[in-house]
Amino acid sequence: MDKKEKLNKIKGKGKGFFGEFKDFILRGNVMDMAIGVIIGGAFQGIVTALTADFINPLINGIGGAEVGGTFKIYGGQVIKYGDFITAVINFLIMALVLFILLKVVNGIMSAGKKKTEETPAVVKSDETILLEEIRDLLKKKK
Repeated sequence: MDKKEKLNKIKGKGKGFFGEFKDFILRGNVMDMAIGVIIGGAFQGIVTALTADFINPLINGIGGAEVGGTFKIYGGQVIKYGDFITAVINFLIMALVLFILLKVVNGIMSAGKKKTEETPAVVKSDETILLEEIRDLLKKKK
């Protein structure tokens, strides 16, 4: 086997690890996911600020209970139930916003597609079917 055949054989094996990795990274789904993660991280800061600076003070003012409270247990340990409640509120807000965003994006995507109307199937009568069969038989005779 000469050098040219060996080179062609090596080339035919594929793109290699880095070529496959590049193809994987540049696929649309991976890039969309990366953008979603970055935007989600930035949005999390907004939701946390909304919860900590707006919702928690409203709950404290209306109910008289402190959302950022703690519960002391044995050995000087504390359970931070307020932080847990804040995290649950953050999660619910994020889930609601993502749900609404997904509904809007799906609406926009479906509006962009042309609606194809299905043509109703033509129901042929028995007479029409019989006449077509006669026509086909006559064509075969000629």
